[in-house]
Amino acid sequence: MHIIHIASELAPLAKVGGLADVLLGLSRELSWKGHDVDIIIPRYDCIDSNEIRDLSIVQNDLMTPYDGGWFSNTVWMGWVENLRVYFIDPHHPRYFFNRGCFYGCDDDIERYLYFSRIAMEFILKQPFRADVIHIHDWQTAIIPVLYKEMYKELGFPDTKFVFTIHNFDYQGKCSSSDLDKIGLKGSEFLTSSKLQDPTNPALINLLKGGIVYSDFFTTVSPTYSKEVKGAEGRGLEKVVIQNQNKFAGILNGVDYSFWNPEIDRYLPVHFSPREMPANKKDRNTIDKKGFVKKLLRERLCISEEHKPIVGSITRLVPQKGVELIKAAIHHTLANGGQFVLLGSTSIPEISDEFHALKHQLADNPNVHLLLHHQEDIAHLIFAASDMFIVPSLFEPCGLTQLIALKYGSIPIVRHTGGLADTIFDVDNSGKPFDETNGFVFNNPDKQSIELTLDRAFNYWFHQPDKWRKLMINSMYMDYSWNKSSNKYLDIYQSLIKGALP
Repeated sequence: MHIIHIASELAPLAKVGGLADVLLGLSRELSWKGHDVDIIIPRYDCIDSNEIRDLSIVQNDLMTPYDGGWFSNTVWMGWVENLRVYFIDPHHPRYFFNRGCFYGCDDDIERYLYFSRIAMEFILKQPFRADVIHIHDWQTAIIPVLYKEMYKELGFPDTKFVFTIHNFDYQGKCSSSDLDKIGLKGSEFLTSSKLQDPTNPALINLLKGGIVYSDFFTTVSPTYSKEVKGAEGRGLEKVVIQNQNKFAGILNGVDYSFWNPEIDRYLPVHFSPREMPANKKDRNTIDKKGFVKKLLRERLCISEEHKPIVGSITRLVPQKGVELIKAAIHHTLANGGQFVLLGSTSIPEISDEFHALKHQLADNPNVHLLLHHQEDIAHLIFAASDMFIVPSLFEPCGLTQLIALKYGSIPIVRHTGGLADTIFDVDNSGKPFDETNGFVFNNPDKQSIELTLDRAFNYWFHQPDKWRKLMINSMYMDYSWNKSSNKYLDIYQSLIKGALP
């Protein structure tokens, strides 16, 4: 099959959240299974071109209409992690993707509508055809609308469209006049059967358009797919229910060629869940985790003591439970632990709170707060931490808890979305100990996370043999893309045959 992914992010080039990692991991798995995979993303000016191999221009003067005028665009092609990637580079006078950022501009809606229209124009004029075009989140949700309302009549080859929603919190609400700018008659889409927003009838909802017009849509975990039929649908729950015959929740996977302590390019030493063999020739055993822990402490000026390290790598936004993270920091320090946070935010109030907390704790040798992303430090935290907290208020899937498992860092999570699908409490899940992998709490409050930290600390300090066994269990669990990619392939193949999965 020929599969084209169109999205706003791709690791390691343009990464804000889990979408970037998902696009890379899923695309690589599909490619490894013998399928022809292309990716189309914007050419942001803040992309590190050193991560792209053999970058060259494939189309120098691709014209597209926008808001009453015609504008030229350049399409580049290069190889990223052995995947063919096309980069859309607009020459519009508003410099849509030359902003020094990925998101957060006042005209984000226009930027991605423009990008979506060019992407369709580019594919239309290529000699190849796509069996499936897989789009992601509101930024590209207009693409199946463009296909069915415009490009199909222009001779665009018959193609199936799969739409993955990574987070229902972001829906791309806009004016109908925004659709006029890309050649659609916006007022015609202000109906309940098309793109009209259910909570504000005067607005267009791009995410809804992707749901209604795609051949199949997915979200990123089975539990979240149930939650979005209720409150987590954020106003689109009825739309989801009306289209549930073409809907599924597929758990995201982890790219173990990148996130793996046995081969991690960022680690000073490698380790595995293996115990030390009798002949002692295999040195990359689980005990090397302790050496990485020592190095992280040295790098971050944390005290070298017999204490568990609690790690957190997250966007500091309300969804991620920032108040619970702060509570966890204080409780960890008060109860004999150490805490390392790697977090960033674009929300000024939250940024101010965490910078103030960092200043308050500056002289404490058991904590370090890093408030900007550093990829090498992220890998060290996963590898060195004993526990890893993910106290999200809601979580479509979550990747950090899955990565933490692979590195033997035991997750402490709230029971929601993909966290509920992947982390099973050692005391309360009802599963045998060998099938458990973490600590889970239900209520999003300070008391719940503190009690759960206490349970984890009790195991770490007083039941070291059980803790070691829990680490080994967790590291052997398989959350790779293999199973999930097969589910996507089943969807693709069914659609190509003219049937729903």
